[in-house]
Amino acid sequence: MANSTMKMMRYKGYHLFIILCGALLISSCGARKKGSGNSRYAVLESGKRSTSRNAPVSDASKARSMNYSGNKLDNYAQLLGVNSRDISKSSDLYLFIDDWMGTPHRNGGLDRNGMDCSAFVGLLYREVFSQNLPRTSRDMADNVKRKYENQLREGDLVFFSFGGRNIDHVGIYLHNGKFVHVSTKKGVIISDLKDTWYYRYFKRAGSPKT
Repeated sequence: MANSTMKMMRYKGYHLFIILCGALLISSCGARKKGSGNSRYAVLESGKRSTSRNAPVSDASKARSMNYSGNKLDNYAQLLGVNSRDISKSSDLYLFIDDWMGTPHRNGGLDRNGMDCSAFVGLLYREVFSQNLPRTSRDMADNVKRKYENQLREGDLVFFSFGGRNIDHVGIYLHNGKFVHVSTKKGVIISDLKDTWYYRYFKRAGSPKT
């Protein structure tokens, strides 16, 4: 009698375990399906979430007092001082930047474990603009149509020399003096060209020759 009772308890326990596993499996599949159905651009234009998750990473002096409350695309527009519609035409660019934001700096790096400034710029140009650039910032600087600062447009390259006369750093211009680059200390970040630290070492700018 005791043996049959034990068998019955094991049988019920086994079925309860199967039911629970099935419920977990169904719920996880549903979550995956829901996520896979979203557009890639929904990452940028999603509804309001917590401010810290949507806020662009920036060390620009004027960005330190900003409070972000919109979706990601609105927050990028706020940081850059433009209307959201002005950058919605460049969703691919800001999706790429947002995807790589905060990736650490690593000399010679080419992946999410770390990358250097020219690797980031080269990858962005291939993925967003379908254009191949030279590997180093110095070679990139030798292959641009030079522009004055007031002529810069979204996607132009800005070059710096932190270690002497030679070009040794590159970023991509966005709007109103802001540019995205790979900082040695903070990784992929948006900075302000006019901030003293960067402007002191700013050397040239221009658009890549096609």
